[in-house]
Amino acid sequence: MADDKNGPPDRGTSTYRHEGENPAGHDRHEKDVLAEKSVSDYWRANLKLLGMLLAVWFVVSFGLSILFVDALNAIPFFGFKLGFWWAQQGSIYVFIGLIFYYAFAMQRLERTHGVDDEE
Repeated sequence: MADDKNGPPDRGTSTYRHEGENPAGHDRHEKDVLAEKSVSDYWRANLKLLGMLLAVWFVVSFGLSILFVDALNAIPFFGFKLGFWWAQQGSIYVFIGLIFYYAFAMQRLERTHGVDDEE
């Protein structure tokens, strides 16, 4: 009469519940829906941050160091041409700054969405 899935309690199955306590198989819990929305929002914000930082990285490395190097070389900077200095040193400073900003922004983002490691 009763299948193995919803058998009587003497069969030792843990899925048996009294009538009225059995949720429908397609029923979604509000907590699960909120958790999925929170995770989705977290990843959307994470990808947005990564996209912005990669855009800065591209502009600094490709734009200033390759495309606009001739225009920057017309500007003297501590005895060097600015384009040369930027390609050799300036872009590295920006990359290090991006790393520190990413760590700070991710900490704030994780705290906002409740996925941080700190309690």
